[in-house]
Amino acid sequence: MHGYAITAHIQSVSRDLLRVEEGSLYPALHRMEQEGWVKAEWDITEKNRDARFYALTPQGRKQLAHEEESWSRLTEGVRRVLRYV
Repeated sequence: MHGYAITAHIQSVSRDLLRVEEGSLYPALHRMEQEGWVKAEWDITEKNRDARFYALTPQGRKQLAHEEESWSRLTEGVRRVLRYV
């Protein structure tokens, strides 16, 4: 997906609970590209505009699995704390 489509997708699948501003998204995508987690290629959007399209790399999928595991542990810890509040 290209950057704008990524922000729209996040907003849509989160049912408007999450919004990622483009000013935050593009630096994050650049850092992930430097880490080798995403690859970027120039292409044409559905509105006939030039844009960089991003895709996860195999290394990015491994990192995503690691981040999901970390998030799961964190949310479990928060759940346990809130249970005793």
